[in-house]
Amino acid sequence: MKDVNSTHVKKPSRLFGGRDYLNKGNNSQVQQVFADNLAKQGLTREQVIATERKLAKFANTMDSLVRIPFTQQGIGADAALSTVPIAGDVAGLILTGYAFILGRQLGVPVSKMTPAIKLAFIDMVVGVVPAVGTLLDIFIRPSRKTLTIVHQHLQDEYGIDDTMHLQRPFLHESLENKQQNSKLWRNPVVAWLHLRIPDILGIIVLLLLGWLMWSVGSWVLGMFDRNTGF
Repeated sequence: MKDVNSTHVKKPSRLFGGRDYLNKGNNSQVQQVFADNLAKQGLTREQVIATERKLAKFANTMDSLVRIPFTQQGIGADAALSTVPIAGDVAGLILTGYAFILGRQLGVPVSKMTPAIKLAFIDMVVGVVPAVGTLLDIFIRPSRKTLTIVHQHLQDEYGIDDTMHLQRPFLHESLENKQQNSKLWRNPVVAWLHLRIPDILGIIVLLLLGWLMWSVGSWVLGMFDRNTGF
């Protein structure tokens, strides 16, 4: 008869969604499986998080360097490169290859990254189309897709489901360094505010732009009223 428990331990996160399985009283077994998977790749949890953060920093630079506050949507270097016909799109494809390399370093099989690789080629082909290609580049984000695939793999194979280092990788790295030197930065409120600096600045800019547009509009209407007598 097949050993049901041994089958469960082989792929705990895929069969039980990771956390559910841990709640079934098999915490030590599951943690050992995750530790074994890390050991097979010659990795530690700290190395995995550091490498994934490096991937997140790259994905942000390529796909969402300037983004809408409190969202992941934005414009990055990939869209800027696509404004240079052909050469810029090829350069974008080559740079995106760095994301695949980081994924492989974390033990992600090529088969899992195939959707992101296909998206990268689509991004290059579409980017050749003037103007329209650049606009579509904002929504076709192969580096971000790679990050999503890699993070899912880390959850399934290593039990690493932390996301804070992915949401604001540059600021997270900065915060981590600050927390090592000062207790102030370990305060949850201070840490939260530090990680939301781009959003806060984005809201301030939007408010200032709104105020400026309202002021200019009021001035134009005032001039129109004075000159026409309406």
